[in-house]
Amino acid sequence: MKRRTFLKTAGGVAAVASSASLATPAISQNRVEWRMVTTWPKNFPGQGTSAERLAKTIGEATDGRLTIKVYGAGELVPAFESFDAVVSGAADCMHATPYYWKNKSAALNFFSTVPYGLTTIELNSWLKFGGGQELWDRVYDQFGLKAWSAGSTGVQMGGWYNKEINSVADLQGLKMRIPGLGGEALQKLGVTTISLPVGEIFSSLQSGAIDATEWVGPFNDLAPGFYKVAKYYYWPGMHEPGTGAEFTVSKEKFAALPKDVQVIVAACAGDESERFSAEFHYRNGGALDTLVREHGVQLKRFPKDVLEAWGQASGEVIAALRESDDELTRETVESFLKARRELMAWSRIGDQAFMNARLLDYQYG
Repeated sequence: MKRRTFLKTAGGVAAVASSASLATPAISQNRVEWRMVTTWPKNFPGQGTSAERLAKTIGEATDGRLTIKVYGAGELVPAFESFDAVVSGAADCMHATPYYWKNKSAALNFFSTVPYGLTTIELNSWLKFGGGQELWDRVYDQFGLKAWSAGSTGVQMGGWYNKEINSVADLQGLKMRIPGLGGEALQKLGVTTISLPVGEIFSSLQSGAIDATEWVGPFNDLAPGFYKVAKYYYWPGMHEPGTGAEFTVSKEKFAALPKDVQVIVAACAGDESERFSAEFHYRNGGALDTLVREHGVQLKRFPKDVLEAWGQASGEVIAALRESDDELTRETVESFLKARRELMAWSRIGDQAFMNARLLDYQYG
């Protein structure tokens, strides 16, 4: 079965499309073009190419009834104005990550990633079966938006640094590009943090405006060339254990689409979400090898005291959000923490135990 045929029939689309109200002549006369803004440079490997792929798939699966023109960061609006562009109607949809909009609602951090939180599979489990998606819908209802997960980068690296981090004391006075709650936690350890779109990170490192940055992981970090301006590449990335991207649309524009096109859009979003996550997971290994072997990058592991202090600070940030003035934020935090407890209980004797055992000394193949 061809990919387009599958997507068009997913979720009973074929049955919907056969209704009299959606006769072929009417469909052919009602073609819609959307504008998608993104927080990534045009065709940026990973996120940017995923946005383009999603737009292309939707266009093909709807036989051109809905086409989407993708704008890279800065082409239609600056990266961090994407949310407001969709809310205002200047754009129809966006490809981004929810924690960029934490000033709109602190709850949005949890649908993206929080430090020491959930892995990719755990986050997807909460969204699909633990009530996470319903909470996300309620948050975005306030802004006239509807979101789907657009995939996950998986656990990230701890970032690029111009000096070694041998103890918590080495974090004092560090200037670092790091968004989200992971950045708020580092502030408690003496780090000055800022949020920058990827297109501004290299020059900021090069000029000394910042001393360190996190971005994503080997696959995504290779293209911007951070290895040229930062010597040490730290792990693990406890600040972002499974960062989720989003495909978010105007609810009004979405509701105006024929019902079968709505189903196709949702099916395409789900399909691309899986492809996004799989691509990051697959390409990270090869990219890491390239960084180390070809570019001489020095891999460094955060010392235990740094990880423990960062974890403690992260817990304090989460605890403060449990006392938020916003009821929906409090509800989101409680749902997230419940899922984390339950998922960790299984992960400890499931994935974590398997991966630990896989590292033991034995011959294989």
